[in-house]
Amino acid sequence: MKTVTNEISKACSVIPGKMALPNQYFAGRVGSRFIISLRDSKKILGVKCPKCKTVYVPPMECCQKDMTKIDENWVELGDTGVLVNYTVVNYRDAHLPRKTPYILGMIQMDGAEATLVHLVEGVDPQNVKIGMRVKVVFAGKTTNTILDIDHFEPIEE
Repeated sequence: MKTVTNEISKACSVIPGKMALPNQYFAGRVGSRFIISLRDSKKILGVKCPKCKTVYVPPMECCQKDMTKIDENWVELGDTGVLVNYTVVNYRDAHLPRKTPYILGMIQMDGAEATLVHLVEGVDPQNVKIGMRVKVVFAGKTTNTILDIDHFEPIEE
């Protein structure tokens, strides 16, 4: 029995080597405004649905609940939130150059309903708790990415 996979395999050849594939990611109009605000103003922006009043951060173009176009209803959020979930990462990641183990948390910013996934530092992985209050720490040097937020850290209340 002849399969397509066998035919394709016979028609292909492998040439060992390396190839550079430079690329550039465009965050779109809404995502770009969010990133630019982080970079230039050190402010976290969200968008608010005029129908259901849900605030999304990171921002999006349409409300996930009622599909209303929300990309022009910008709101400025504070720099604090609540850790609603987390995971402890025990492997190295080239995109997040952090010493392992590190914590990736789902943070619900005060005034928003949606969550933002980001690094949580300043707490030992054994002591991190769902419900803990956290505050944003902006990066000293801008990268023009979400990593302009360096991490979140616990705050005492």
